[in-house]
Amino acid sequence: MIRPQRLTAKLDGEFVVFLIGLRVNQPLKFYKWLPVFMAMPKMLTELYRQPALGFLHAESWFGRTTIMVQYWRSMDQLLAYAKMRDAAHLPAWRAFNKAVGTDGSVGIWHETYAVKPGGYENIYINMPPFGLGRAGSVQPASGARESAAGRLREP
Repeated sequence: MIRPQRLTAKLDGEFVVFLIGLRVNQPLKFYKWLPVFMAMPKMLTELYRQPALGFLHAESWFGRTTIMVQYWRSMDQLLAYAKMRDAAHLPAWRAFNKAVGTDGSVGIWHETYAVKPGGYENIYINMPPFGLGRAGSVQPASGARESAAGRLREP
C-alpha cells in the first residue's frame, strides 16, 4: 500500500546491512546456477520463522546479477547464522563449493556493513513500506527530520 507522505525510517541501536547476491556467468549452465538461486528462499523462510536469529527483513532485485538487501539486528547474529550446523545456510554453502567452487559458471558475493545510530539517513515519499522502513519503524520526515542533515543528527 502506497503511503502518500514523506516518511523516514528508524531502527533503534546498532544494526547490520547485508548485501548478498549471485551473478550468472554462464547462462546455459542452469544446472550450476539454479541450485544456488533456489537456496535463498529456503533460508529466508527459515529466518522469517525464527526472529530470535536476528534477521529483520530483506528486499530483492533480479537480473543477471541479483541483489538482496538484508537487515540484521547484530553482526554476531549474522555470523552465528552463517555457521549454524542445523540451519539452511551451511549446507547450501558447502553444496556451492562442491558443485561450483571457482569454475566460473556462477558468481556469488556479499558485503556487510555495521551501522551505528547517527550513521544513516533515509527518505520514503509515496512508497509502500520498504527497506529499512519495513525492518524498523517509520515516522513523518518533518521538523528536525525534514532534511538529510537533520535526520543524521537525530539519535
